[in-house]
Amino acid sequence: MQDYGLTVDRFLDHAAKWHGRAPVITGRAVGSDAVIHYGELRDRANRLSGALLAIGLNPGDRIATLAWNTQHHLEVWYAAMGVGMVCHTLNPRLTAAQLAAMVNQADDRVLFVGGGLATLTDALVEACPRLERVVILDGEGDDSRGDGGRGDRIGLENLLSTQGRPVDWGDFDERAAAGLCFTSGTTGAPKGVLYTHRANYLSTLRMMQADTLALTAADTILVAVPMFHANAWGIPFAAPAVGAAMVLPGRHTDGASLAGLIKRHNVTVATGVPTVWLGLLDHLDATGEALPSLKRVALGGASCPDALLQRIEDRLGVTVQTSWGMTELSPLGTISPPSTQPRAARASGQVPMGLDIRLTDADNSPLSEQRNVEGHLKVRGHSVLRQYLDAEAPALDEEGWFDTGDLAVIDDQGALTIAGRSKDLIKSGGEWINPVEMEGLVGALPDVALVAVIGRADHKWGERPLMVIEPRQGQDVDQAAVVASLKGRVADWWIPDRIVSVPSMPLAATGKIDKTRLRAVYGGA
Repeated sequence: MQDYGLTVDRFLDHAAKWHGRAPVITGRAVGSDAVIHYGELRDRANRLSGALLAIGLNPGDRIATLAWNTQHHLEVWYAAMGVGMVCHTLNPRLTAAQLAAMVNQADDRVLFVGGGLATLTDALVEACPRLERVVILDGEGDDSRGDGGRGDRIGLENLLSTQGRPVDWGDFDERAAAGLCFTSGTTGAPKGVLYTHRANYLSTLRMMQADTLALTAADTILVAVPMFHANAWGIPFAAPAVGAAMVLPGRHTDGASLAGLIKRHNVTVATGVPTVWLGLLDHLDATGEALPSLKRVALGGASCPDALLQRIEDRLGVTVQTSWGMTELSPLGTISPPSTQPRAARASGQVPMGLDIRLTDADNSPLSEQRNVEGHLKVRGHSVLRQYLDAEAPALDEEGWFDTGDLAVIDDQGALTIAGRSKDLIKSGGEWINPVEMEGLVGALPDVALVAVIGRADHKWGERPLMVIEPRQGQDVDQAAVVASLKGRVADWWIPDRIVSVPSMPLAATGKIDKTRLRAVYGGA
């Protein structure tokens, strides 16, 4: 058989040749949305590859992107990866100090910056002495600044017009590094995950299965999950692989902006973290708008309360696909199929081909019974991390399993439910309390938008649970009703001694509730 390298440039090549008129749309707050087709986008990305080589970059070099979901960001992805460079996506919601630590560890040479990030860029360049130049994306910097020295600024269009040229893509080892993404750091210092072309290619095939995201050329997908968040769940690879139209929201992911994009471009599938859909639903409730083109919503990145799931289904009339994944998994782990079959409450879906999971006890011994019991979740597969960037040892056990740090249950149908993070368990008087069970019950109350339970230091019991609630817009939370929702459904000694109402729940950069910040504020004795 032919030796046909599994490199990600083939996805855009395929889209350009067979779906060349399918659009990639970038939302704009002012004026018309930007529209380009796969054929044109492939040409621009390929010429940008030539520009990267012309300014002295080589295969294996790492470039960084500090940008939103836009056409230009997508072009940089394929331009770098197509000639064997590594694309390191940075999260614009982090601080300059956090980003600098990642850039310096990755040894990035060039920084590509999206719109509205000039101040953060200046601080980052100051803190990263090995950065050689900055390229400004999204039409916000078409004039050069500097004479080619460190920190030189140049607009993307200027770089393309002066240095761009067609080059050959591929022709390198499929096990070469393609992308770099750091974990969110919500349970410790961020760690780098270096993706290979082979892992990304096989992960994309997993995304394309009929019981996973199941995109087709007839779909238009709204990519509200950030491109700096674990490869945007692999959608920038999967969409061109099937010829699906892509809608990229830029920096604007508020409810009104997303509703406008869905209506203008007849979006059929949308992806994002639960907090994104909370904003969209609040906007629709306020305006009375409908989104008739939308058929499916895929949720991930954080657990979603049952009440929000039901609200999405009822208000939008869509099929909701819940999922679970990690940066270390490229990132999809499990997903519920896009069917009308009843969805198990809080289940994250089934395991697609290419991944395997098992449950163990706290000593890493496999549970004798793998169904309907809670255990520590381990995973392995063709796109699962082996070793963190610059780590001295692999992140796997002796049998090659990766410890996710999650507690989980697998039901009789093979559906996975995440029961919590092992590090989030609260030990009170020597007994364990699982916050997720209480969060699920309280999250179903109509007045509750978001809820989190954390451990608070206690002189007598060691820790006691404390509950933090963000009410729905315009609502007040009745604390007696909260306690009543838990009575008889969890042990009395689990019920929090204190309930705090906050106007806005602190969120991590990935959209998850930031329990680290909650513990810093409320966790002391």
